[in-house]
Amino acid sequence: MSVGLSREDVERLTKDRSDDVRAATAAKVAGSLDSSLSTNERELANDVCRQFVHDAAVEVRAALAESLKQSEAVPHDIALSLAADAAEVALPILQFSQVLTDEDLLEVIGANDPKKQVAIARRESVSADVADALVETRNEDVVAELVANDGAEIRESTFEKVLEEFQDSDRVKTPMVYRKRLPVAVAEQLVTLVSERLCDHLMTHHELPESLRTDLLLKTRERAIMTLSSMETAGELVDALAKNGRLTGSIIIRAICMGDLPFFEFALAHKADVPIDNARLLIHDEGPLGLKAIYRKADLSDKLFPIARAAIDVAHETDYDGDENDRARYSRRMIERVMTQFEEPSTNFDAENVEYLLDKINELAAAGASVTASPVH
Repeated sequence: MSVGLSREDVERLTKDRSDDVRAATAAKVAGSLDSSLSTNERELANDVCRQFVHDAAVEVRAALAESLKQSEAVPHDIALSLAADAAEVALPILQFSQVLTDEDLLEVIGANDPKKQVAIARRESVSADVADALVETRNEDVVAELVANDGAEIRESTFEKVLEEFQDSDRVKTPMVYRKRLPVAVAEQLVTLVSERLCDHLMTHHELPESLRTDLLLKTRERAIMTLSSMETAGELVDALAKNGRLTGSIIIRAICMGDLPFFEFALAHKADVPIDNARLLIHDEGPLGLKAIYRKADLSDKLFPIARAAIDVAHETDYDGDENDRARYSRRMIERVMTQFEEPSTNFDAENVEYLLDKINELAAAGASVTASPVH
């Protein structure tokens, strides 16, 4: 397809006094670069674009940049000239053009124009080196855009710099939490820096150490343990964990060991694919077969069944005493009773889980001692 312009046309149009006409011409010629042009036509079109790059009117240069932003045929020198122009001209090229190299982008970042840096942070893909340079700007707007961009390749060490610099910035931390992927160590750091709602998302969507995931689960649930609202949130939490492949046998067993009965019920119901009311009937069956039946249908480890059995027995035998810190005392009694099951030859709770429960006993015992030692006002 011919651009339909002669060199005489080029001279006339580029010197036209009307900015609107020149802008329209710039857009038309730029749009033709992706068409099937002959060699002569392409050279002519490129010459026209080069003249418009230096047009005195920002409107004309902006129209050219907008039309060329996604062109793979635009010559590198034209893209580079537009990227170096004023922000209102450069932003489309900086955000979308694949003709620009990392070296080009790093040079623009170094010129310290925040608007241009934001545009680069929004690119479909951002290399690790460019991401590093954007973080080095220490500009909150720029870094927030970068970490929100799942197409940005960000090194673990770069994430750590971001957290060090912006640990008090929700504008930066929130999009970090909602990234599709985070290094485990970074997700673990974020847990201590974000709100409870964001912690829930970290727990259900990102890789975390199992012990930390369990602690987050229990923290999420302890506000209304064994109440109607707790049961409702338990079902939502189980669904979220399962959807993202985080509903592991270990976290289910740890939860019941810590006394979170509603979570255990919903987790077994989900794993066994039975209605929650049916699951509760089986779990709390006074005979020996109900719990075993749903436990096996949920495809949990047979070797850990004695622990689940002991935990359910304790739940039936023990209730909150209503005094201060009764949640901690209930959990401590539960864990201590469950720990006796490790003397059973058939029980094979691995060393990490045993250590976790022992640590929780120590934490709960210390919390209880602290309450006891506190003066009464």
